[in-house]
Amino acid sequence: MTEMVAEKSGWAKRKLGEGKGIGIAAHRSFLTYVASVVEVEVSDDGTIKIPRVDTVVDAGLVVNPEATRAQFEGAAVFGTSVARSGEITAKNGVIEQSDFSDYPVARTNEAPYQTNVYLVDSDAPPAGVGEPGVPPFIPALCNAIFAATGKRVRELPLSRTNLGKSS
Repeated sequence: MTEMVAEKSGWAKRKLGEGKGIGIAAHRSFLTYVASVVEVEVSDDGTIKIPRVDTVVDAGLVVNPEATRAQFEGAAVFGTSVARSGEITAKNGVIEQSDFSDYPVARTNEAPYQTNVYLVDSDAPPAGVGEPGVPPFIPALCNAIFAATGKRVRELPLSRTNLGKSS
């Protein structure tokens, strides 16, 4: 899986640096194997852009390829939301977030610009495609941030972390 996503993403051919980086992560859940490569650009003030995501999925026999790709495209957006600003807090034993007004989802300018999903041909029984896309996305994003900035992300959401050059 990781070799395939590295190949599909052009990992070895990329010339990055100066605030640009790529990261990789892999995961297995719901009998599905997923590997993701995330590319980031981090500006001097710490603003993050995600130009590209490549994800390889081995979910056994895929009955509906387009719906499966859509699940993993959505996982990249949801993973971006969780990593950037997803935080659940409680006050006096009550959860403070109640809706998208106080639990923001990544907007178009924050979400990955390009998401490529590659499905592995398989005769194995169908496996899960709803949840498995999120778990590898976030560590791949954090690895890409490290590659771009030299700074390890030790706390999420990223809104709590200063990734600018002055920190």
